[in-house]
Formats: sequence, structure tokens, C-alpha cells
Amino acid sequence: MQDESGSRADQRQQDEMPAPAAERIPSENPPIFNLPTGILAALGIVIGIYVLQDFVFSERTNQWVAVEFGFSPIRYLYPLGEQSLAWLWTPVSYSLLHGSFEHLAFNSLWLAAFGTPVCRRIGEVRFLLFWIVSSIAAAALHAVVNWGEPSLMVGASGVISALMGAACRFAFGDRQRVHARLADREPRLLSIGQALSDRTVRVFVIVWFLGNVAIAFGLPMMGADSAAIAWDAHIGGFLLGFFCFALFDPHSRKAA
Repeated sequence: MQDESGSRADQRQQDEMPAPAAERIPSENPPIFNLPTGILAALGIVIGIYVLQDFVFSERTNQWVAVEFGFSPIRYLYPLGEQSLAWLWTPVSYSLLHGSFEHLAFNSLWLAAFGTPVCRRIGEVRFLLFWIVSSIAAAALHAVVNWGEPSLMVGASGVISALMGAACRFAFGDRQRVHARLADREPRLLSIGQALSDRTVRVFVIVWFLGNVAIAFGLPMMGADSAAIAWDAHIGGFLLGFFCFALFDPHSRKAA
């Protein structure tokens, strides 16, 4: 009887003991899709706008929204003082509009995947600034490539490409993630050379650029509408994110 009581007491003692540190690691390192506030807000805005356009606004209103908030290179051929101020806000506002549910769903998925580590690293305020600057960079290259064209560009793909470029500087590779987890801090920002010397980053960049070059030459990548994909905006955003992310990253000053 005493032995049995002693066993039960020992069992209760073991049950009350805290879990080993190794078992607690997942709670200290939440999964990537535990979305931060900035990403939830961005998703809420782009989804909310699409819902309004698809279910509330009339066709005439949607046409006005597309013209006044979508980005068009031809706008800059005319004197800015002789038109509305749409030339001022459209290099950013176009990134909040989407042309179809598939377009919205695809961009939302990649925004959650690549925006999450970037937003966690730099915070909501810097993330907003990064969104604005990267959307302008994407629109700028699109305007250069399509100068004078009456095209109309919408979608967050340029910003998402910038997030992909930024992630290449700190989030790729097991080595970076393991070191950060062990040190309980954000991974250090890799230099351009260090990032390109990492095999994971190098393969990702090559495949990403080859895909966009294929789109530029008209190779169908995502269905019949793939020819309308703004590959140049993707490249403009990616280059901004990859080469300029240190300007937005508060941790870059702490790098050794």
C-alpha cells in the first residue's frame, strides 16, 4: 500500500513539473502564419476594397475607381497641373486594388507568407513606409518600360515582390533561423554579397527572375491572363526590397 501511494505521489509530482525547455520552444517561436497586426490590417483593407467593388459599387463607380486609383503611365505625358491629383496618389493606391478574386487570393497568400516575417522584424510603422516606397518603385519601373502606354495597373504584386526581396536578406536558410532561435533575437541582416552567396537565396532569386522573364516574353505562367501580368513592376519591387531593405531595418545597425 505504501509503495502504491508512493508511486502515485511520484506520478503527481512528475505531472506537476514544467515541460522540458525543448518542448516549450514552439510557443516561444510562433509559426509564420500567426499574422501580425500590420499584415491583418493590410489584408483587411485589400479584401474590404474588393468586396465593395464586387458587391456594392456599380459598374460606373468601379470604372471611376479604376481610373482614379489605378496606375497608368500615360497620365504623366500630360501637364500635371491640368489634371486631377490622381498622378500623386496612384503610384501607391493601385496596390490596394485587384482585378479578380483569383488575383486577390493569390496576392493575399503571398502577402501573408512574406509580409509576416518582414512586418515582425521592422514593425507596423516601418512596414507601412516600406509598402509606400516599394509600390512607388514598382510603379516607376512599370512606367519606364511602358512609357506613354494607356495601360492600367492594379494589384499588390509589386509590394509583395519587394517583401520577397527583403526576406532574402534575413529570413532564408536554416542557418539564419537556427541562429536567431538560439539567440532569441532577429536574424542579422545579410549583406548583398552574403545573401547571394547563400544557396537557398541564390536559387530563389534565379527561379524568381526566370519566371518573370518568361512572363515578359509571353510564356503562359498562370492561365490565359498571364500576358497582362506587370512583370516589370514585380522586378522594380524586388530590386527595391533586396537592395534597400537596410534603410527600413532597425536591426541592421546592430549587425556585427
